[in-house]
Amino acid sequence: MANEQLDLFDEAVRPAPTPLPLPTAPHTVDAAALDDDGLLDGLADLPMEQCLERVREIGRRKLSAACVPLEGLCLRHAGFGRTRIVPEQAAAIEAMIAIGGGEAGAAVGRLIGREIIGGPGLSLAFFAADLLRFPLQEDVVRKHLRHDDPAIRCAAARCVRAGPQLAPILIELLDDLHGDVQVAAACALGRLGAMEARPLLKRCLQEDPTLEVIDASAGIADHEIIVFFRRLAASRPELSAAVMDALESADDPTADKVLAELRALQERR
Repeated sequence: MANEQLDLFDEAVRPAPTPLPLPTAPHTVDAAALDDDGLLDGLADLPMEQCLERVREIGRRKLSAACVPLEGLCLRHAGFGRTRIVPEQAAAIEAMIAIGGGEAGAAVGRLIGREIIGGPGLSLAFFAADLLRFPLQEDVVRKHLRHDDPAIRCAAARCVRAGPQLAPILIELLDDLHGDVQVAAACALGRLGAMEARPLLKRCLQEDPTLEVIDASAGIADHEIIVFFRRLAASRPELSAAVMDALESADDPTADKVLAELRALQERR
């Protein structure tokens, strides 16, 4: 028996396998239960779902101290958004829109200027810069007014609030193949006081009078545009406040007369 070779395939002699440890669920913490410091701690190092949950909570709290960590989160994902929107970057931009203020605007401006956000996410960043009223550098806007993506051309045009040197490019965009780019360029020209925007803005006031169009038209208001304003205030009461603001800023004696009429009409209601 001592010289008998063991059969390694015999169930009686084969050593029992060591059981593998069961996988444990990752430890998660409810973002709403964290204090402000805990919410920001290690934000960029978290798995995506946990990170997004915390960023959404930051936006809900409008936590101004989060602007720098949110910018760092976007930096962490630089270079990954050339063909798709990076969820962490998009969530960070949306949180900064919710936070508002100069610090959030400056952070978004740096992300655009340093080309940290690219591809489809860039139009969201420009949208944020517009909402936050952050003055982007002229050379940055000029570059993106000629971007291949029409959504980015449109978003960049909406960020033009100064800089007459950009007017020639905006005039070119009035003939862009995409209607939304044309309208954004016309609104930018209107804010600059450039008369080239009048034909398109007048058409927009008749066909699609958005708040942006009304505001931009004030910068180039003539008698015909003021007549459009009066009609809008009468037919679209939800736009009357925007129309009155535009009339107040329009440099035309007729605008003062129409504004007085509208105010009197409001008082009688």
